[in-house]
Amino acid sequence: MPVVTVTPQASGTASERAGLHVTYDGRVHPAEEIARGAAYELFSADEVPGFEWAPRPGATHPWRRFVHVTEVTAVHGGTEPTEEAESPLLMPLHRERGWEQVHQLSQQPAAAGDPVLAAVRASAVIRPGTRMVKVLSARQLGGYVRGWLPHGFCYREHDVAHLRTPAAMAVLRGDGEGGRYGTDVAYALRWRAAGPADYDVPVGAAHPGLTALPPRDRLGPPVLGTGFVPSNAQLIPEFITRDFADLPMPANATLLAYPAEGVEVVLYTYQAEQRGWLRMVGPQWRHLLAAVPGLSPDQEYVPTGDAPRSTQLVGGYAGGEYEAVADQPGGFRVLAMTRAARYPVDAAARRLRHATWRDVPCLVLREEAGWLRLRLCRPDADAVATTGAQCHERGVYETWAPGAELADDRVVDLPYPLA
Repeated sequence: MPVVTVTPQASGTASERAGLHVTYDGRVHPAEEIARGAAYELFSADEVPGFEWAPRPGATHPWRRFVHVTEVTAVHGGTEPTEEAESPLLMPLHRERGWEQVHQLSQQPAAAGDPVLAAVRASAVIRPGTRMVKVLSARQLGGYVRGWLPHGFCYREHDVAHLRTPAAMAVLRGDGEGGRYGTDVAYALRWRAAGPADYDVPVGAAHPGLTALPPRDRLGPPVLGTGFVPSNAQLIPEFITRDFADLPMPANATLLAYPAEGVEVVLYTYQAEQRGWLRMVGPQWRHLLAAVPGLSPDQEYVPTGDAPRSTQLVGGYAGGEYEAVADQPGGFRVLAMTRAARYPVDAAARRLRHATWRDVPCLVLREEAGWLRLRLCRPDADAVATTGAQCHERGVYETWAPGAELADDRVVDLPYPLA
């Protein structure tokens, strides 16, 4: 990976930091910072290979390109970081293998055990507070507004910050429609990780069933088993929530839109105490919500308190147990309406329900009239055939089962270490 030289400049807004420039492919371009320096939008007054024509009102540089920070060699006029940076992908020095060779290996399921590839993948680290991203369809966005929780395949924002248009983000979609739709607007959920134990890496040795699922039984691109996204141009590490479980929605999670202009539009932010989404988008962008089924763009606040929850964050305080909320990087606190009662907890755990049906380990999502909604923890072809589970998105398989047929039905608390 290239060494990036950063020349600091006084902090300020993007318009105030007009002096920000980035050296890319031997040329210096005016730029705008994305995701606290994880990526940059470069501008050019003239046509440059790889840049696209995207004029903005009053712009003197109508050509632009989005690049990841690892693609640039110097940043001039950058701001001092205000928080700890995420760890970049690191490649061991190797006489015969460069980026191209590593990328080729990442696309070959048989190379999952390659030591160089494994070392690169291991450098993608999640810590408490890491910003995670899940790209959504319009239908999925509607589900999250109404109470769905983070689950399934996801990515570190640091690794995908340079993908800013619907066409570029299609490679991250897991609903099976990324190649056909999403040319006008892409949607995403962004949240901060409560801790690394909530996530797993979908490598072949740990999840052999995922790589062997036939096309008729899956949605979205295949799982390569190398831990990287299937792509002919990107080297992006992918994660899954552990056992494909739902995660409690953290405070200040956001639902986002990315129109073709390449800008990021914050649609909603999650208000944990109110258990709902507060609309943030202004009138000029509300048309982006028109494609979301059953959602009024004019609705200011959407509560989710009545939605069934398959998982809960619990915390201990002064000898009692309370519902808690993750508010990273500040830690965990009691979920309370009044600020004075939002005490930091002295213990925190994610509570969920496990069971076995027809010898297949499952998560229990909800119960209705004696029937249980289940999600497969380790999907493979045999488990899908045995349970009749349907694929709802990449890697996520769910089915209904009679409650009387379940075995090993239990509630599990997975504790978080507190600093």
